[in-house]
Amino acid sequence: MSVDLGERLRNVRKRRGLTQPELAAASGVSLSTIKKVEQGERANVRLETLRKLAVGLRVRTSDLQVRRDAEHADTETEDLWAQVRRALVGQDVAPADEPATNEGTQAAYEELRPLIDAHRYREISALLPALLRDAETLTDSEGRAIRSRLLSMTGWMLTQNRQFDTAAMTLDRAIDIAPERGMAVAAVNALIWTHIRQGNLRKARTLAIRWADDIEPRFSRATASQLALWGRLWLYVANIGVRDNNPGETEDALSLARAAADRIGHEVLYDPNPNRLFGPVTVAQITGECHIIAGKPDKTLSIAKSLPTNVLSPMAAGRLRHRLDVANAHVQLGQHGEAVAVLQQVRSVAPEWLPQQRYARDVLRRTITQRRTLTDDMRELADAIKLEY
Repeated sequence: MSVDLGERLRNVRKRRGLTQPELAAASGVSLSTIKKVEQGERANVRLETLRKLAVGLRVRTSDLQVRRDAEHADTETEDLWAQVRRALVGQDVAPADEPATNEGTQAAYEELRPLIDAHRYREISALLPALLRDAETLTDSEGRAIRSRLLSMTGWMLTQNRQFDTAAMTLDRAIDIAPERGMAVAAVNALIWTHIRQGNLRKARTLAIRWADDIEPRFSRATASQLALWGRLWLYVANIGVRDNNPGETEDALSLARAAADRIGHEVLYDPNPNRLFGPVTVAQITGECHIIAGKPDKTLSIAKSLPTNVLSPMAAGRLRHRLDVANAHVQLGQHGEAVAVLQQVRSVAPEWLPQQRYARDVLRRTITQRRTLTDDMRELADAIKLEY
């Protein structure tokens, strides 16, 4: 695969009439890296690097891609979710003493919600197998809805824990059995994020635009939930567009999402499974994410400073990821102490979520490599988020 990428990069560069040094100057990628990629010596090239090369070549990032860009779960995380994976295929779950009911299964799912909100993965993974077993026995329309929500949540948890293939299969099932389209779209949103986290830009874009077109609401009559589901899809399109070096698509998608958020006028929880948010604050935070991907950290920090301090669901994954964008902005501006402070704040409220974020490791790695010595806080944080040496 690395040879294929090298050949592709070399061919595109020549078509653009650029030498290797000229591409290095235009993209900000080092000349040595470009040489290694073209010679097939770099087996793994991050999406971030491909985007810089695409900017220099004035092509889409996806035009250069030949492989996925994903950091899969470590052994400890795989082991943590092993019983959940087996339960998803009907294995190793003891039979229940009594038949499951819609009411009992829904109540058990509701009891999980606080754990989901707090990203307490160890407790969630211990409780899910029996709940998945019970949900599989529910066959009426209400039971299908409960199963779909539960599978959607499980797929999201697996995505957060970097088990992308199992997550995608689980979310496909959630979409398939959903008794109504709004519930299916909530699972679609999670599936799109699964693809984005792996760098599958084309697949993510196709899925997001197809469903956005399919559920496009009439603004004069649409409910807040309908507008939120549609607007959230366009936020994903914006996110994909900036990663794929397609700024026009990003601006158009943000404009559509902003229109939906303005129509609603406030933050809403369009699906509490888990904390799927949309509204003016969410649009602003994703706009900040687009800026940081595009290398505009000052704009990201300006947006962050303008946001209200009290927001709906401050522990939601999207809110926490915005804090990582802020930390990244500080790093890009050489403000390493501020970046570490933000990471420490996130760790204090979501200690099980942070180690699953390659983004956090990237931010801390950039800080460490630019310092001659490390503080005690930096060393402790590096160990906590499993930063490799």
